[in-house]
Order: sequence, then structure tokens, then C-alpha cells
Amino acid sequence: MGNGAGGPVIIRDFTAEATCVPVLTGDTKVVDKDGIDGVLVTTAGIGTFSEGLEHNNDVVARYRVKGSRWLVDSNVRAGDKIILTGSIGDHGIALMSVREGLAFDAPLVSDVQPLNGLIGTALKVGGLVACKDPTRGGLANTLNEWADKSGVGIEVNELDIPIRPVVQAACEMMGLNPFEIGNEGKAVIAVVPEMADKVLEAIRSTDEGKDAAIIGAATKDVDGVVLRTSIGSRRVMEPPIGDPIPRIC
Repeated sequence: MGNGAGGPVIIRDFTAEATCVPVLTGDTKVVDKDGIDGVLVTTAGIGTFSEGLEHNNDVVARYRVKGSRWLVDSNVRAGDKIILTGSIGDHGIALMSVREGLAFDAPLVSDVQPLNGLIGTALKVGGLVACKDPTRGGLANTLNEWADKSGVGIEVNELDIPIRPVVQAACEMMGLNPFEIGNEGKAVIAVVPEMADKVLEAIRSTDEGKDAAIIGAATKDVDGVVLRTSIGSRRVMEPPIGDPIPRIC
């Protein structure tokens, strides 16, 4: 890795080593000093089709025709179950609480963590058709993108969506919608219904996915994304307008 000043710079990334993700390339960049605190790092990577993904697709093929061989937004079909790998809102609310100088009885900690181990475990079971991290725009944006690109409705149950009480309290205090808050260590996964329980069990066996839950399913009975609320009513889960939490990455 070059430092742009005539000499090599070697950076050891312990997270990359632990997750077997080599840092292949990088570069330094000159940026405006205002607003930058610390080191700005850029990375690039190349993905390949894995044996795990091949096995996953073979499992999907037992139940229906899968569109793309990749886990893309347009692969969701009516009946597919939606799995969320853990509680939402932790990352965005942790950042906002620091920026606003807010303190709570329970600690607010970012959920940032690698997910390749969790996803690899799920692929070994098989049945995944779509997978995405609910970062910018949170869960609401991810589900609306799936519904739009797959041409299918999605209904989720509010009581099944894991949210830590301290995050819920912080959102209420700041007037934020927890479904629109960005996450850095969670994934939303669509699975053929026949394999959903087995995939959920496998995800829960990992440290990263111990709080995972099936939160809903794709359906032809609704348009867009519909939330079944805690009191039994239904309301549309609109895609967010903008990002309620300023980005840092």
C-alpha cells in the first residue's frame, strides 16, 4: 500500500485477518481538513462465486426457479420469509447520542461487526434468495427496495422486529423512526419458506445472529411494505425521505 509520498505503508488489520478477508489495495487521499477527524481509508475488493452460494442455489432449485444466481433485490417471491439477523437501530442511535451529548441508563453501542461468517453459515443450510445490509435508510429502505424491484408486497410484524429498549426510548426522545435508522452489523435475508426455520436456527447458532428473528413474509395480498403494528392494525412502511442520521461512512 503506497502512502503517496515515496514509501510503502503496511497496515495490519486484525478484523480482516480474523474474517479471512485480505486487504488487497488501498490509497491515500487529500481531503479538506474541515470535518475530517482521524484517518480516512479507501478500499477495493473483488468477489467470486463461492461453493457455498452454489450449494445454496441448488437448495433453492428444489422448491422454485431462482432468478439471479446472486442474492439480489429482485429475487424475492410471494411466500418467501424475511429474516432479520438482530436488533435494529443500534449503530445510528449510538452515533446520534454521542453527537447530541445524550446519556442513557443502558449503554448505546454500535453494532458494527463482520457478517461473512454468519452469511456463510446460512448458505451451508441453503434456501436464501436475497440478502442485504440495512444501512442507509435502515430496514424500511431495504424492504421497500425489495418490494419495488421484485414486484411483490411485503408484510412484517412489528412485535417480531428486535429493537433494544434503550434504542426504542432514544428514538422516541429524538422523534426518530427506528425502522429508518442505519445499521452496520445486521442483515436482512429472504428465504424460501420451506427452509426458513432451518436457516434461522443456523443463524442463531452464531454470535452475530443470536437475536435473529423471522419478521414477516413476501405476499401478493399487499402493495409495497405493510407493517402489522403492536395493536393489530396495519400501516404502510414508507421508504424514508433522506437519512435521519448524518453519515460518517
